Amino acid sequence: MYRSGYYTWLKRSESERKKRRQKITKRIHEIFLSSRRLYASPKVPQVLRNEGFRVGQKTVAHIMRECGLRSRTVRKYKATTNSKHSHPVHDNVLNQTFQAQRPNQVWMTDITYVWTEEGWLYVASVMDLYTRKIVGWKAGSRMTKELVIDALEQAYQREKPAAGLLHHSDRGSQYASREYQDKLKEYQMIGSMSRKGCCYDNACIESFHSVIKRELIHLQKYRTRAKAKRDIWEYIERWYNRRRIHSSIGYKTPVQAQDAYHALNQITA
Repeated sequence: MYRSGYYTWLKRSESERKKRRQKITKRIHEIFLSSRRLYASPKVPQVLRNEGFRVGQKTVAHIMRECGLRSRTVRKYKATTNSKHSHPVHDNVLNQTFQAQRPNQVWMTDITYVWTEEGWLYVASVMDLYTRKIVGWKAGSRMTKELVIDALEQAYQREKPAAGLLHHSDRGSQYASREYQDKLKEYQMIGSMSRKGCCYDNACIESFHSVIKRELIHLQKYRTRAKAKRDIWEYIERWYNRRRIHSSIGYKTPVQAQDAYHALNQITA
């Protein structure tokens, strides 16, 4: 009696384990596809844990290999702005302190570019350091001061930051221009610039441009600037800010990180 009961329990346990693995495998497929086939390890296991699954990273990696689920990201491509100019530059106030205590305390800015059959499309982005949210961006056919001013204006109109925000950029002529610096004064922002030739001083926003190239731009060829711009809008506004989780902010999305901050401060106020 006891022996038969033991084997019944053992069979039931094997069946339950098989059902659980099938359930996890199905969910891994769903997470992978909903991530635009971009998530690998450790993001997939982190999503599973957030949903209540107790599963290790090695198990998830093994299942993904078995199922042929490979992230389609490619290596980054480095882009830089022109720092050979006669405009005054700010000291490096940020000094690689890549942490903030609240949203709209520190913004980081940079320009990258996308090749299309019509020519280059330049993309200027503004990132909030606390949430990693892209609070402003603009794309155009020329890498001008007007392009970065438009991105800054969009960010300001969206977020309405208080006076004293620290604004960090590289030493590119667009950011050092009188017109751009006038905007910083108008918005009562404190200027900060990377040291000459030190890409690490602007690492967070450069990391974003690396990510968008791996996850979107380098995965396809664009015939027109308009198509590239539409895809970038969809990536930033619908995917990156709202659905893509980030390890640097506790595997939340930028919008979740922003909402969590405001919710906590409403409770403690």
